[in-house]
Amino acid sequence: MQIAVAKLVELPVTDLAQRVRDEMLDNAALEEYDPDAPRDDDEPGTADDAHDDTADEEHAEHDDELADYLTPDDVPAYLQERHDNREQAYETPLTEGASFYDELKRQMGEHNLTEREQEVMEYLIGSLDDDGFLRKDAATLCDELAVYHNVMTTPEEVERLLQVLQGFEPRGIGARSVQECLLLQLNDPDDHSPYTPLARQVLERCYKDFVGHRWDTIRQRLKLDAETWGHVLHRLQHLNPKPGSALGGADGAAVPVAVPDFYVTVTPDGEATVTLNRGEVPQVKVSASFTDTLRQLGAARRTLTREQKEAYVYSKNRVEAALSFINLINRRNQTLLAVMRAIVAFQRPFFDDDDEMLLRPLTLKEVAARAGVDISTVSRVTNSKFVETRYGIYPLRHFFSSQFTSTDGEEVSARLVKSTLRRLIDEEDKRHPLSDEALMAALKEEGLTVARRTVAKYRDMMGLPTARLRRTDGA
Repeated sequence: MQIAVAKLVELPVTDLAQRVRDEMLDNAALEEYDPDAPRDDDEPGTADDAHDDTADEEHAEHDDELADYLTPDDVPAYLQERHDNREQAYETPLTEGASFYDELKRQMGEHNLTEREQEVMEYLIGSLDDDGFLRKDAATLCDELAVYHNVMTTPEEVERLLQVLQGFEPRGIGARSVQECLLLQLNDPDDHSPYTPLARQVLERCYKDFVGHRWDTIRQRLKLDAETWGHVLHRLQHLNPKPGSALGGADGAAVPVAVPDFYVTVTPDGEATVTLNRGEVPQVKVSASFTDTLRQLGAARRTLTREQKEAYVYSKNRVEAALSFINLINRRNQTLLAVMRAIVAFQRPFFDDDDEMLLRPLTLKEVAARAGVDISTVSRVTNSKFVETRYGIYPLRHFFSSQFTSTDGEEVSARLVKSTLRRLIDEEDKRHPLSDEALMAALKEEGLTVARRTVAKYRDMMGLPTARLRRTDGA
């Protein structure tokens, strides 16, 4: 039972819909029904029971929130947009072009990977940004795989699989930096240009000069004549610093649209309400024809023929399986609601103001304790699921963060450290940019005690170059 519930808990609303349809095909005792239609009190169980009083009225609430306004013109823009987005989510869960990730996963299938390697590879692909870069180090990826997927791996295995990913098309996918991205493109075995080795030397030996467009310095260092340098520069300028754009990732058009599994609304009196998105999930119940058959044959059980006994046993087994599946759906929904409500309780200020600075450090263990479930269950719930607030749609993992201790002993979120770090770099004098050591000192002045290596790690994760590369000449 626990395993079956766990498998359903992992499913986002779009996958759950298909799972329910598959079960209906396998079990004739399950049938779809209209939850708004009246039903008898003694009607067998349905998969609508887990939505409680709040969730049972979610669609009505969404429609009723517009009913307080006399005309459509009176409806606030944000409210109308939220209503329209919900309707769209019910009708069209995903956009048509999910080619960025789908194409990479297709190429993954061309390699002989074990089941665990496939899980790690899928996570690597899912961790790429829109430009096709991997902004996380191997150790961080190992931690996230362990926490969110219960997949134990090593930095060495992650690096090995990353090398496989970096061999996918378009070349440059999975790079950790622009320099690595360009070098990966020059390592294409199908590239037979005589100028490719020289272009590789430029990137390996003269990258800073290349970024600064100091062509004469590069020519002198590599002892290249004008004609040869012209060919090498032409080769370099035709490399793509954003390989994700080749698959549509840069525009976001190829990235699947997130379908919310939850809605969080805040009433004018400050009450936060969590509801589940039913999406296209069929509402199911036990077929009345099967229950009628059981009643009729059960009443005359002692006088049944062999064929009637077989029909009775078949109907009994189908009904029991149907009731069991409905119970699983209900337990899944109850679990999801418990976890989401726990997250909202911990991160309550964020849902009022949509300010990342308000997000407190949060662990799976804390949510598990409040929701009354196992840590593994929280991990399954938060994986690949989204919540819609009045400010937008967020992955559930957005609300979890590691923690640091400030100078006054208060726990602060890693997001606060990153946000402060970015602000310090944005505000620095670009003629004299701050070194990682100076950034560490500046963070300490703001009450954030962070090691220099952590500063460097976060700076790299955010795609911010070192102080030397941030320096600009002039006023």
